[in-house]
Amino acid sequence: MKAGAFILFVTIVTIVYGLVNSYIFIRGLQAIPESSAWRSWYIWGFWIIASTFILARFMERAYPCFFTGIVTWIGSFWLAFLLYFILAALLADTGRLLNHFFHIFPASFYTDYQKTKAIALLIAIGLVTIVVVAGFINARIPRIKKLDIHIAKVVDGDKTLNIVMASDIHLGTIISRRKANRLVSTINSLNPDIILFTGDVVDEDLAPVIKNNLGANLLQLKSKLGVFAVTGNHEYIGGAERAIKYLTEHGITMLRDSAVFIDKRFWLVGRDDRDKSRFTGKQRKDLAVVMKPVDRSCPVILMDHQPFNLEKSVEAGVDLQLSGHTHHGQMWPFNYVTTAIYELSSGYKKIANTHFYVSNGFGTWGPPVRLGNRPEIVVIKLHFD
Repeated sequence: MKAGAFILFVTIVTIVYGLVNSYIFIRGLQAIPESSAWRSWYIWGFWIIASTFILARFMERAYPCFFTGIVTWIGSFWLAFLLYFILAALLADTGRLLNHFFHIFPASFYTDYQKTKAIALLIAIGLVTIVVVAGFINARIPRIKKLDIHIAKVVDGDKTLNIVMASDIHLGTIISRRKANRLVSTINSLNPDIILFTGDVVDEDLAPVIKNNLGANLLQLKSKLGVFAVTGNHEYIGGAERAIKYLTEHGITMLRDSAVFIDKRFWLVGRDDRDKSRFTGKQRKDLAVVMKPVDRSCPVILMDHQPFNLEKSVEAGVDLQLSGHTHHGQMWPFNYVTTAIYELSSGYKKIANTHFYVSNGFGTWGPPVRLGNRPEIVVIKLHFD
């Protein structure tokens, strides 16, 4: 991404983030009496916490350390709190608007209006905290999603293939040693023939990955046919070449607009992420070009991080496409947004003779919180003729 475009992007994000925080700040401040000693604590506390997310984005790269980790965790959690405080505030403002026209609240509601606002603030804080904590717990308990898929093509040798797939791991400060250990131990327990990572293996900043030596976890992965991955947008955000070099050094074969014939049974095709052009100015290869060496009489498995233009995979003769990226919104109600954007936001779909699976992802971006969906590791049992 060019420097000018990057500066413009950061400026817009910072302004929007500041405006949203200001809205929540003002609505909270209105509920605290001017004479209250809590008012100054609220003002200072709010803006210190609100600034942690922005600070963490710069500190992770410039100065990865224990303190930076704390700032990152606080800032990440704050994003989740911010989302649900916005929803709570909008709900309250909607109620006030309806009351203005239809008088839906009892008269006692306004007897001591300042006290009513203070109670409403405490209730909102309590409910939002419960929601975020529940989402945090949910994000730490991945499900094992199992699929059986038949591909009507003849192969020599074993007629089944046990694929273990994970997407959007986001190794870094939030997804660190403990969760990386869980990922590796769970995958190994599933006895994979082949392990596939469909992008965003690392978060955008590689420094915490190196500092915590998370590559050592990846080296413990075990499968008969190897570990393969493609780039995601977050590899490109942080610098794809460094991330690819690190992953390659730690036992992962990166497929970048390339295809390999594996075990004399099936083709595995991996595409560079579609955001490559945005960050490098270079276009990824067209799928038809990538597929040129592929013998379509054999089963063809495609990894493409972002599930756009599914019809192109159908036209190219792909038998199974595996994708991620969407997180299925990660936090409700964003799942409605991803469902509107993508033909397939989550789960399985078959179009003509092509099978598709879009994973919710294993890790999280931003808040370590999931609501409305589950993190997952996917086991796909392929059956051939």
